[in-house]
Amino acid sequence: MMASLSINCLLITKFFLIVIFNGIIANTDLREQFYNQLRTLIETSPFPQEGKDVILRPVEEIGWGQNLTGLGQVSGVSVNPNGNPVIFHRGSRIWDLESFNSTNIYQHLDEGAIDVDTVLTLDRNTGEVISSWGKDMFYMPHGITVDHHFNTWVTDVAMHQVFKFPRGWLTPSLILGELFTPGHDETRFCKPTSVAVASSGHIFVADGYCNNRILKYNHKGVLERIFPQHEEFLSLLVPHSLTLIEKHDLICVADRENMRVACWPAEIGYKTTGYESFSPFTIHQPDLGRVFGIAALGDLVYAINGPTSSHIPIQGFTINPFAETIVDHWRLSSQEFKKPHAISVSPHGDALYITEIGPNKVWKFSFKPKQL
Repeated sequence: MMASLSINCLLITKFFLIVIFNGIIANTDLREQFYNQLRTLIETSPFPQEGKDVILRPVEEIGWGQNLTGLGQVSGVSVNPNGNPVIFHRGSRIWDLESFNSTNIYQHLDEGAIDVDTVLTLDRNTGEVISSWGKDMFYMPHGITVDHHFNTWVTDVAMHQVFKFPRGWLTPSLILGELFTPGHDETRFCKPTSVAVASSGHIFVADGYCNNRILKYNHKGVLERIFPQHEEFLSLLVPHSLTLIEKHDLICVADRENMRVACWPAEIGYKTTGYESFSPFTIHQPDLGRVFGIAALGDLVYAINGPTSSHIPIQGFTINPFAETIVDHWRLSSQEFKKPHAISVSPHGDALYITEIGPNKVWKFSFKPKQL
């Protein structure tokens, strides 16, 4: 009950401040408008309420993918529209202190591209490899996203580029960034980490280890917006993973070195709930640690942290961004996480996958209801 009250108080406070700022309560009629809108928001709130709501908790599927061997560092995972996980791994390539110089130039070009297939589609039931590609194409894989139309988007931190591959293509239809050339302007990245693609076609790129910004493009790859702008107070420090909550017009980022998750309006045209006004949402709690990956399902965000300190366990989190709070914690049941790096939720809403870069593993979780 106390949790429910505090959540509604948070909602009222945020809404009240925004309304005052916009001068809405200047007279009696507008006050009535204010309270009517406030009642509507509370009644339709997606905030979990103690004793009433059920959330979905990820539970490990023990034994899944036990025959999946020979992987390098598994830096990325996504789930295609068929519900099969697609992973991005580094083969024998390892990112260490010798990989880049002080100006972020990759130092091992003489080794050539990775000489094994780096993009693997796995069977959602068994974890066995269905198909693979990517040999002699990438130097230091990082993020992967399969969009609504089966386009595969990948980021390579050595190449400083983002690539779009339509289904079945081995040649990209879109390339963003300049090959092996880090930069800070509107045409170059510096170690880009993640891509999120809206059903509207808008593209969001997390850029990344050096530039600490999010770039938004239209479906043709034309730059529309950079987050944050100079006048915006939300600063990022290694934006490592992106996810969209489209029905609320939100883009969320795993702000890794700030040890938080932040969400703000994506500006993609979904203006149906009124929550766009409350920006940004930030989730920053003592046990969250360095957040490596996030993935949205419904109104919730599932997150995984990584090594932070001996006092902060490595585990999964279920986050309600609207309440700016963690509503659940979860872990592996068979062993402990070591170095999680990426997370993805099936578009069917029935499975969640986490990858690690040491040990080089892919974990599958099913969802089980949990009463709050």
